[in-house]
Amino acid sequence: MTAPLSNDQASNWVRFAPGNPVLKGVNWGGLKTLYIKEVRRFFKVQMQTVWAPAVTTLLYLAIFTVALGRGGRTVPGTEIPYATFIAPGLIVMAMMQNAFANASFSLLVGKIQGNIVDYLMPPLSTGELIAGLIGAAVTRAFLVGFAVWLAMLLWPGVSVDAQRPELVFWFGLMGALLLSFLGLLTSLWADKFDHAAAVTNFVVTPLSLLSGTFYSVKQLAPKFQAISHTNPFFYVISGFRAGFLGGSDSPLWVGAIGLLVLNILLWLTCYSLLRSGWKIKN
Repeated sequence: MTAPLSNDQASNWVRFAPGNPVLKGVNWGGLKTLYIKEVRRFFKVQMQTVWAPAVTTLLYLAIFTVALGRGGRTVPGTEIPYATFIAPGLIVMAMMQNAFANASFSLLVGKIQGNIVDYLMPPLSTGELIAGLIGAAVTRAFLVGFAVWLAMLLWPGVSVDAQRPELVFWFGLMGALLLSFLGLLTSLWADKFDHAAAVTNFVVTPLSLLSGTFYSVKQLAPKFQAISHTNPFFYVISGFRAGFLGGSDSPLWVGAIGLLVLNILLWLTCYSLLRSGWKIKN
């Protein structure tokens, strides 16, 4: 027979009844486990998730350099070689696209395969779940950015020496967070891979290519300059580029503060939707 519960054991049983939190504070062990799991997931296929984007980005650099940068051509109004001008934009564009790809994958696959419970049942709060998923996406973004930067160091005629590393880090982080939150929202909304691909094709890619990656926004007509200034990707690329070249197409403080505020709003949106169980607890 089972021994009767002591008074202390009984009081503990009542205190820790189902529905009452047992862990106090941050569950660092669970958060670390989730983060490592997500990092290992993409790092097991690093040739596809880290090095392949570097090769694709180098192809962009080669094509546009050959098409527009031959003969020592510089960006109009400056003495900056065209290849050196587009290199930082290509780096951060690859970072953002891969942050989105990583963040939009985990929960979506869980919903499709029916194992979403693996993310919902562990003793992790909503904030901890977001931190683990977003942290892994940002890690992938910076690994891709480093791989692209490393490859560009070997590219003839391209200079990727950072003049202001703090700008490189801040705008790289803001861009990675922006697309990570957008990817997490996409994974909550999407019911199949086609939905996530639609966001990539009709939102992420157009905003990336129309953000001044391959041209200076100052070359555009005033109306199109105003439109470009409504694109958050523009501020990421302009600020990141300023870290390498020293000059920017936009006020750096506007981009730095605006992106921070936007990321906070996206975090609040992700937190609210995850906490409510929208489209994952049906």
